[in-house]
Amino acid sequence: MLTLLTSMYLVVRAVSSQAEPIRVVITGAAGQIAYSLLYSIAKGDVFGKDQPIVLILLDIPPMLPVLDGVVMELQDCALPLLREVIPTDKVEVGFKDIDAAILVGSMPRKEGMERKDLLKANVAIFKTQGAALDKYAKKTVKVLVVGNPANTNCLIASKSAPSIPKENFSCLTRLDHNRACSQVAMRCNVSSDAVKNVIIWGNHSSTQYPDVHHAKVKVQDSELPAYDVVKDDAWLRGPFISTVQQRGAAVIKARKLSSAMSAAKAICDHMRDIWFGTKEGEFISMGVYAAGNSYGVPQDLMYSFPVCIKNKMWKIVDGLPINDFSQAKMDATAAELVEERDTALDFLSQ
Repeated sequence: MLTLLTSMYLVVRAVSSQAEPIRVVITGAAGQIAYSLLYSIAKGDVFGKDQPIVLILLDIPPMLPVLDGVVMELQDCALPLLREVIPTDKVEVGFKDIDAAILVGSMPRKEGMERKDLLKANVAIFKTQGAALDKYAKKTVKVLVVGNPANTNCLIASKSAPSIPKENFSCLTRLDHNRACSQVAMRCNVSSDAVKNVIIWGNHSSTQYPDVHHAKVKVQDSELPAYDVVKDDAWLRGPFISTVQQRGAAVIKARKLSSAMSAAKAICDHMRDIWFGTKEGEFISMGVYAAGNSYGVPQDLMYSFPVCIKNKMWKIVDGLPINDFSQAKMDATAAELVEERDTALDFLSQ
């Protein structure tokens, strides 16, 4: 009987290892974030250790020679799950029948560029990519927008893909979430996995609100409120918040380049949680569509909330008590997003 069960297990393992490959597109694929990201995806850290993958690398025509080098490196990694790598500058190739889209590429802000000019350039990019998703991708595709301004770019992509549910779109605030966890962990002298349920509210910008009022810190065998473990309310309401808000700028100042390794890790965390769900009793931060929430956040925004994920579907964690300090900061970042949205929608209608 034991031998029979063992044989059946081996058959199931063999079948699962021959699962149909999923198709994953990464835009801005010749850039530094993608370079830090592709290996983790290709070796199974995101979509599973038994899930074969076809990677589609999409970028603008001048970057195709660089993509050729990236393809060679991926081939040279000899990764058993990586079935094919397709470099392209064509959206009809990039978005064809995809299961997951990670939209990293966007127009970066250049010196002297007004914010409205940045929004206008990115509306054009994400309108095109949204329309391509609508036309070519599977209707079940999960779309993660990373390129900044991520929240508004995500909204534009979603509006340009009306046949794909808005719930399938999200934007990256997991990097901010991870930064907040790390800051609390260092302050409490614990490992980062001992901190859970921090929240990033709002925009992936300097108005975001990193909130630890509902966070827990594991000390020995007990989970305690973060405020009780940190024991420094002034730090949590001041330097902690500003450090997380301005961390990206601090990295650029020190490195002369924007965050890449940490951004890639956050993308992996975000997509893995979509694919496999969040742990029981835990929530993470993710920019999602703001319809129907208990926090007074205006509708028709992509706003970062605490979410739980099950069966590849997110759900906002509603009903958390919010004090006046938090509400003011949540409202301020929402106001910035409303202004961004209205400006972007003006450009979208032109």
